[in-house]
Formats: sequence, C-alpha cells, structure tokens
Amino acid sequence: MIRPVWQRAIAALVTAFVVTFIVLVANALAYYLSQGMALDTFGQAFVYYLPSGAILFLLTWLTAFLPLLSSRWWGLAAGVIAGVVASFVGVGVQVWSVNPGFLAFDEQALFGLTTLALVFLVATVIVMPTLGVWINRAMRELLAERRGKPTVLVRAPASTLANGLVTHVARKRVNLDLADAQWDAYVETLQECGWRIVEVGARDDLADSVFVEDTVVILGNTAIITSPGALARVDETEGTEDALRTLGMRIERIEHPGTLDGGDVLVVDDTVYVGRSTRTNADGIRQLRVLARRRGFTVVAVPVARALHLKSAASALPDGTIIGYAQAFENVSLFARFMPVPEPHGASVLIVDANTVVMSAAAPKTAALVRDLGYRVIAVEIGEFEKLEGSVTCLSVLIR
Repeated sequence: MIRPVWQRAIAALVTAFVVTFIVLVANALAYYLSQGMALDTFGQAFVYYLPSGAILFLLTWLTAFLPLLSSRWWGLAAGVIAGVVASFVGVGVQVWSVNPGFLAFDEQALFGLTTLALVFLVATVIVMPTLGVWINRAMRELLAERRGKPTVLVRAPASTLANGLVTHVARKRVNLDLADAQWDAYVETLQECGWRIVEVGARDDLADSVFVEDTVVILGNTAIITSPGALARVDETEGTEDALRTLGMRIERIEHPGTLDGGDVLVVDDTVYVGRSTRTNADGIRQLRVLARRRGFTVVAVPVARALHLKSAASALPDGTIIGYAQAFENVSLFARFMPVPEPHGASVLIVDANTVVMSAAAPKTAALVRDLGYRVIAVEIGEFEKLEGSVTCLSVLIR
C-alpha cells in the first residue's frame, strides 16, 4: 500500500515533469516558428531555458505536493508566481554565465523577463491551471485507488464536548472520560473492519467537532465542504478540508447564505436525499443539487421537522433499503424503499461493507431486525454522543 504522503509526492513528481516538459516544448516551438522554422533554433531554445525549466520543475512539485493544485484558481496563482520566478531567475542565470556581476544579472534578467522569457511565462500561466491541475488530480485519484483500504475521517472529541449544541433533546451531563473511551472503541471497530483511519486535527475550541460528518459530503471522488447551519460550527470545516486535500480529493463547497450539514445528506446509489432541517436551508439544497447533478446524482429534498438531521431519523442498508423512525417524518413516501424501525436510535446505521453495519447498542430490537435480514451487526456504545444528538454516522466520514 502506498502511504498518502508518498501518493502526494509521486503525483506531484509526475505533474512537475509533464508541466515543465510541455512549457519547454511550447517555448522552443514558438522560437522555432519565429525564426523562420530553422531547425537548430528549436534545440537552442530548449537548452537555453533549461535553468528556467529546472526552477519551474521544483516550484511545480512543491505546489502540487502542498497541495495547491486542487483548483484552477489556485493553479492560476501558482502558474503566475512560478512563471515569473522561473523566467526571472532562469534568464538571469544565463546572463550571469556570460557576464558575471550583480548589476548585469539584475538588469538583463528584467529585460529577459519581458522579452526572451515572455513565451515561457505565458506558457506556464496557461499550462499550470489546466493540464497541471488535471494531471495532479488524475494521478492522486489513480494512486488512491491502489492504496488497498478504504479511508475514514474521524476527529477526537474536544475537551469542551459537554458544551455541544442540543436542539431536540434536553441537555444531559456528558462524561468526557467515557466519551473518549467510546470514541476510541468506535474508531477501533472501524479499523478492525478494514478501514484506514485518518484523523482530522482536534480542536478544543469547537465543542461539536467530533461530529465530523456534518462538515463534508462525499460524492465519488468529490468532497463538498458544507456550510454548517449553526454559527458555532462554521470553523469546523477548515480542518476537514485540510485532511481531504492531503488525500487528493476534488474540493467543492456550499457557499453562504446557503447552509447544509452533512448529517442531512443520505446517498443511496445515484440518489441523494437531503433533509430540509433547521441546519440545512433551501439555498444549501439548491447548491448541492447543482453540484450533484453534474456528477450524475439526483437530489430529493425531504422535510425534517422532528429530528436534528435527516440521518438522525433515517439511513440506508447495503442493499439500498431506507430504514428509519417513521414518527420523525410527515411523509415517508419520498423514499424509494422505506422500512420502519422500532427505536429512534436504530434509525442510524453505518455501512462498513456489503454485509456489515455498525449500529448503536441502544437499539437492540432494531439490531435484531437487521440481523434477521442477513446482515452482520456490530453494536457500539455511543451513549455520551447520543446525549448531544449524535449517532454512529455523525462520528465519521467514509471515503470508499
């Protein structure tokens, strides 16, 4: 299995090579055409700009590794900076080799930047945000597919967990030590089921940050950063986005004034059910619908009035059947296939493979029902998180 850091390094290496080669060839070709297609000018131009190419290679590798080539806008900014630096220093090195001296380097390099290196600069600015971004993204996705294990994002409970928001339940005292132990056991369960654990950095100033699901929606290779409906949770998305960028995910986002919590999004095959709750508004659903449609998904909005999130009251089994607590919905006919469960905490199941689900230990009747359908059920204790309206899905983000 290739470690994530090596995936980034390899993808960045390939990206840097291709970008540099294309820029050097385009630059040499321009000089070849401008000099009446004299064949020797192609090779001369290629060699002359090798110092600029070497600098561009290093800057492109660093930019892709960080990773800053995750979008065309970042790629454009990187292209401008790398193009200017590589052109200025590269031409300066050539001038210095002929006429040593600081003043000669400075004056001639500036002149070369606007004349000799203009094509090199323009080519870099064009290639970096287009071909560079595409190659880096494609390489990361290819390497990610070969890493052997599916990935799950988790985030350790904050020391301020007891101050987490509650909306539909009365506040109860949270035992932080017990919550830590339950979280450890939950993560260990996922690890034992073959998932590779990636931890988002803990933030003690963000009480609800353990509920990492609310910060992102995963659609294939795209991570849609949400716009949390609770103001106190807005800063939680930053850590999640950083972790996803290191994994090479394509990043999109829901923009304010739209609000969307990941807990309101249930993906079943090519259908995306979205809860219209107190945390997710109409504009957030509209933005998600646009992003989902581009990727071949259909969005179905579901009114949610008696639960915090859609996935507080409904989730899906591996075969696509929706199971849920019917009393939480005014109309379950919006779901293609719906099976009611006898316990509120039984509405949330986490699919870990085609035959196995994780459920709350607080829903033994529902667990028995799911087992009777032929599934293996792993029951976990998450009572301290359920006091804050959490569930087995809230505590992780699965990237299959």
